[in-house]
Amino acid sequence: MNRNWVRVTLMMLGIASVSSAQAAVDSYRYAHVTISTPWYIFLFLLMGVFAPFILMAILAWRVAMRKSEQKANEDSNKPLEK
Repeated sequence: MNRNWVRVTLMMLGIASVSSAQAAVDSYRYAHVTISTPWYIFLFLLMGVFAPFILMAILAWRVAMRKSEQKANEDSNKPLEK
């Protein structure tokens, strides 16, 4: 029984200490919003949207180059017919 009271007391002390820290995090001291903030968000999202398209273009270019090299190798390996 005594052990449970110790646990309850420690839990209440922990809850009391967390509430003041949570109030500090919820304040606007940590969120410095300026006029440039929306531009930073826009640029970050723009990179996230265009990165897959850039990767797709690079991969398509590599595959096209590989296919043209294979075709050139096949053409050079064919014997000339008379």
